[in-house]
Amino acid sequence: MNLRRAQPDDAPQLAQIHVDAWRAAYRGVVPATFLAGFTYQKREAAFRQAIAAGSEETYLVDDDDGRTVGILTVGASRDADLDAAVTGELWGIYLLPDSWRRGLGTRLVHVAEQMLRDRGYGDIVLWVLDGNMDARRFYAAMGFCEDGAAKILQLGQPLKAIRYRKRLPAVGSPKEEGEEG
Repeated sequence: MNLRRAQPDDAPQLAQIHVDAWRAAYRGVVPATFLAGFTYQKREAAFRQAIAAGSEETYLVDDDDGRTVGILTVGASRDADLDAAVTGELWGIYLLPDSWRRGLGTRLVHVAEQMLRDRGYGDIVLWVLDGNMDARRFYAAMGFCEDGAAKILQLGQPLKAIRYRKRLPAVGSPKEEGEEG
């Protein structure tokens, strides 16, 4: 697996991955009319603008064969109730559907945790739609727990999102080095 920081000219590829992943992952969770309006053109414009403005830290993910199959976005927590100086956020992991269940998501969570830990964050949070049971099970298996925060997102209809949190081991701690603890 290889990651490289996305540039504005990567916007078409980012949009294709993001839209394809959303349409597959959120089928039956998000209204079909919303997914139909979630287009490559709209996402390309949004990615191009966000990357050019430096408002997000997005990476393209290549699989072990060198094919670009995913997106990883991380940064400081965007939540007003958290201290962004100590809480990082996994903004998103999106993989092309034919790359699911091959271990890439697990590897990307570990990469995101390492990136954020290296920046001095002690906690990592992420948001999951309440109805996205696959993602909820995945993040729970990765050690994330619901922290009690929820919000309503307007995605063609009001949908509840749940915040998950995980404490990151301190740099140099035994757990970081692979020991019990």
